[in-house]
Amino acid sequence: MAQAFTKGRTAVITGGASGIGFAAAKAAAKAGMVPVVIDLPGENLDRAAEALDDLAENFLMLAADVADDGELFAAAEHVAANLPPVTFLMNNAGIGPASSALASTPSWNDIIDVNLWGVIHGAQAFGPAMVAHGEAAVIVNTGSKQGITTPPGNPAYNVSKAGVKAYTEALAHELRNTPGSKVSAHLLIPGWVFTGLTAANGGPKPDGAWTAEQTVEFMLASLDKGDFYILCPDNDVKRPLDEKRIMWAAGDIVENRPALSRWHPDYADAFKAYLDKA
Repeated sequence: MAQAFTKGRTAVITGGASGIGFAAAKAAAKAGMVPVVIDLPGENLDRAAEALDDLAENFLMLAADVADDGELFAAAEHVAANLPPVTFLMNNAGIGPASSALASTPSWNDIIDVNLWGVIHGAQAFGPAMVAHGEAAVIVNTGSKQGITTPPGNPAYNVSKAGVKAYTEALAHELRNTPGSKVSAHLLIPGWVFTGLTAANGGPKPDGAWTAEQTVEFMLASLDKGDFYILCPDNDVKRPLDEKRIMWAAGDIVENRPALSRWHPDYADAFKAYLDKA
């Protein structure tokens, strides 16, 4: 990882104008990289540019919609023609409007287009050149615990993040079996992070949440260890609890329990007993 996140090379971050993405852009700037922030045009992108002006000797802000593959491929061409090789790519752009399993709403298309297609477009636009330049490089795709345990509440978001998990696993396998490739892929699985997506009410950071900067620090340390699944804790949920929730979710299939039995009234006592077990 140290060879990839290194001075003089380019770091591309989608959804990089705020939250975890902007924290990653700042970390890249502090490491002496050239941060390329890709996000929708607007105030967030403008504010991010002002902040990076104090941190980076060279950076680039690109207004683009990750749901549009043409815009991302154009961005990749511009970066390849004007900046050092890309050795860090973070496909991080994400949205989370409400959705229902039975209601056909625009939010379904919007969420899938940004959260899933945005990741695929980013990897396909920038990944081949990262393989071709022959330097050590990493691709990080931002997933979610909701794409693994798929809790009730926002099925479109869960589906998009489950897709990101499956795609990133396939991407990692393909990269490690590509002759000459020095590019690895990794799945970032944040915990509760205080960002614009999770704190739309504008209130103060809850004690249980991590900051975006803490999440990026954990991500970079995990990449240094070579972790594929970067399962982040927070101040409320530690890794052992995440592991139990994930194992219970997988057990729904193995034990032939009802879907999402963790939230099924008939299994409330069994799940509590499972958590209480040493």
